[in-house]
Amino acid sequence: MQAVPPALERLIDDLTRLPGIGRKTATRLALYMLRRPAAESLGLAEDLSVLHSSIRLCAGCFTFSETDPCPICDDPKRNSRLVCVVEEPGDMIAVEKTGTFKGVYHILHGVLSPMDGIGPEELKIRELYQRITDGNLEEILLATSSTVPGEATASYLIDQLQRFSIRVTRLACGIPMGMDIKYADEHTLARAIDSRQFLQR
Repeated sequence: MQAVPPALERLIDDLTRLPGIGRKTATRLALYMLRRPAAESLGLAEDLSVLHSSIRLCAGCFTFSETDPCPICDDPKRNSRLVCVVEEPGDMIAVEKTGTFKGVYHILHGVLSPMDGIGPEELKIRELYQRITDGNLEEILLATSSTVPGEATASYLIDQLQRFSIRVTRLACGIPMGMDIKYADEHTLARAIDSRQFLQR
């Protein structure tokens, strides 16, 4: 005897394909949707059905957007000469939440990972070179993560960008605000020392 109806089982299987969603969480989400009014599920299904047709890549920065150029690239108040290079659109959202960066972005859509067959050709690196060649850029801020692939990607870009007459900076990494220094791991502490700022007296 089948305890879970086939339609519910299919939804659970679909949800388990999402990142970070195991079978237990998928079952809980599916049962929650089943208990809610049908209109809510229909609204979710409609949003999913138009997702790929409504969203495209911005031709300037390669973020997901409903317009091309995206609102950030199209904003005349942004400093188009300062480009922040990030791995994924989610990283751009995180930087934007700080409210401190006033330039524009370039999204690589991944990091270098030879073990997974991801080289420079699989990322939006060639397009970054083209932006530098075509535009009047002053600074490239590398904001890749401090993971091994993120660091490898940043090192590769630093090496390749030397042929251009442009300032290249790296997002500083170090001790988080409010963290006791004795609890920092060696890698984080080393990066904090390397990224130290000189203070004028």
